[in-house]
Amino acid sequence: MTDNVIPDIAVVGAGIIGVACALQLARQGRRVVVIDQQQPGHGASFGNAGHLATEQVFPIADASILSRLPAMLMDPMGPLRLDWKYLPRALPWFTRLLLNLRSAPFQRTVAGIRALNESSLGAWHRLLESIDRTELMREDGSLLIFERPDSRQAMDALQARMRQQAVPVDYWQASAVQEVAPQLSEGIQGGLFFPRTGHFLDPYRVVCELVEAAKACGVQFLKQPVLGGQLGEHGVSLRTDQGVVAARQVLIACGAHSAKLTAELTGKKIPLDTERGYHLMLPNEHGRLPFAVTSLERKFIMTPMDGGLRLAGTVEFAGLDRPPNMERAWRLHRLSQGLFRRDLSAEDATPWMGFRPSLPDSLPIIDKLCDGKVLLAFGHQHLGLTQAAVTAELIGQLVSPGSCSHGLPALEPYRLSRF
Repeated sequence: MTDNVIPDIAVVGAGIIGVACALQLARQGRRVVVIDQQQPGHGASFGNAGHLATEQVFPIADASILSRLPAMLMDPMGPLRLDWKYLPRALPWFTRLLLNLRSAPFQRTVAGIRALNESSLGAWHRLLESIDRTELMREDGSLLIFERPDSRQAMDALQARMRQQAVPVDYWQASAVQEVAPQLSEGIQGGLFFPRTGHFLDPYRVVCELVEAAKACGVQFLKQPVLGGQLGEHGVSLRTDQGVVAARQVLIACGAHSAKLTAELTGKKIPLDTERGYHLMLPNEHGRLPFAVTSLERKFIMTPMDGGLRLAGTVEFAGLDRPPNMERAWRLHRLSQGLFRRDLSAEDATPWMGFRPSLPDSLPIIDKLCDGKVLLAFGHQHLGLTQAAVTAELIGQLVSPGSCSHGLPALEPYRLSRF
């Protein structure tokens, strides 16, 4: 930091959550430095589906995962994939996941996800209004469609489950789907419309706009890898390849890479793994859809953006070290064939893979430890974009109790002590 001034808080991680938290803390009068080995927004925040998925209050897996395990291991292109070479390392995590599918912990998970999601859109409104960039978000709903008549029973059951959780949802007949999305195939039987959802027109630009706002508030950004750290009497020392960064507090918000530094500073071993997510960006596809549309049978999402149509939604468990299998991204285009009256163009398409941080109970860790010297904000799985703004407000509340006048979720479900 300039003039040898020690920052109040060093944020490790320049994704959407780390940057949103840095801006929140700077506005609360803290001197903040953000450290990441990549430029801001170049991790999972760059390639997410752009969907503000407030309707997704259930964890990624349910009890049927046991029957699906053989397919997960054998089908390299399946929507939910477990690399068999990674299976020995993944088994402890999957064992915890299965234990969390029991009734009581499952209900706690749903309540925890729902509490964050219900506060998410309001928090995003406040954040975007504060930087005068409300045009980046479209709050016009999303649609889950189905093609097979025998899928209607599953849709009815899902609608009932959603209503039990007070998730706003409407059933749309095929005619209603065709009215709002006439380019979709006539084979679409109907769908569930979620009015209290939205999407970003450019998720990466959202991060960039928040970075500029943070810089205007005095936040500094360092492009350095954090190699380790230790606690001291007066704060935290972080080792990078360019020296040591000292701060009074540290916020660990580096997504799927957060476990090692957390363990080094707190002594706590965290069951953090990664859902490797893929997308395929179609730059020549504009105007096909009015909002995000997900296919029930094909299990992927299509989101209209300024840069084209983004196809996303595949999940792979293969750890942080294995190279990406970009064929999974290209398969998304093949999955889209038949969903439209005229197939989507893949000309100049670009594939991508990123790491979603995932804990076995599908809830993030939002907490402070070690006499407040260590703050944690990671593990949001595929809801990091959705929950980023409300997470920033919760971190602000942890640092300065009483600083937020908005009703926020209770922190207890997201404490590290649950593990």
